[in-house]
Amino acid sequence: MTVGYRELAEVLRTGILQGDYPAGETLPKQEEIAAQHGVNIKTVRQAVRLLEAEGLVTPVRRRGTVVRERPPMKRLGVERYAKSKWKFGGLVAFAADREASGRAWKATDQTQTVRLMDADAEVAAAFGLAEGAQVYERGRLVKEGDSPTHTLTSYYRPEDVAGTPLVDPTPGPAGRGGGFAVLTLQGLEPDSMTETVHARMPTPDEAETLQLPAGEPVMILLRHTFTRDGRLVEVARGVHAASRFSWTYTFKIPD
Repeated sequence: MTVGYRELAEVLRTGILQGDYPAGETLPKQEEIAAQHGVNIKTVRQAVRLLEAEGLVTPVRRRGTVVRERPPMKRLGVERYAKSKWKFGGLVAFAADREASGRAWKATDQTQTVRLMDADAEVAAAFGLAEGAQVYERGRLVKEGDSPTHTLTSYYRPEDVAGTPLVDPTPGPAGRGGGFAVLTLQGLEPDSMTETVHARMPTPDEAETLQLPAGEPVMILLRHTFTRDGRLVEVARGVHAASRFSWTYTFKIPD
């Protein structure tokens, strides 16, 4: 029976998933794989490219084909925003995810840039502003060790956040409890939010920023955060490396 690249990819995939090829280790050299399975180098290359597209392996210069870390971090649903975490415990959302995943974190895992800018059409419409009205943009890059996991960019009305830690570009959360705690001190305590999630392929800039292997998609998050009286206080856009997270939601089923 002739072994095609899809069949070879299935054999290698099974080996990766059952631990024959541990995360962080390299696959055997392509010549060795070809000899072991009685195929040519072209078939091996096609099989490896398929595994790259699935996010299972990634080529590393001077090392070879490296098996990627597979256990994703939990990205909690409503629990990550619990007031008991940020309002009283000082734990921001990305840190809540890390702790739920049994992983360490430090404040400098999050870096940020802040600027006053013209609102684009989506942000302006959400806030009920004229397109081009100025808003604060706070962009964060979050890493686990040296590996980027996601970006999150929030937009605020200037009158809500001017002079607060939310417009301070110092790495790390905006103080204990992060941005939600800052908004609370401004009399704008977050009370509800709407999140919309979809997947797509990354732009070249996103792939570079998140250090994505070829073929890996991203999960896009759009978040609107409201006070109890319905005032919109934040619009946020997140771009997440799809292989780095599992998304978990627990909720009461409505009547």
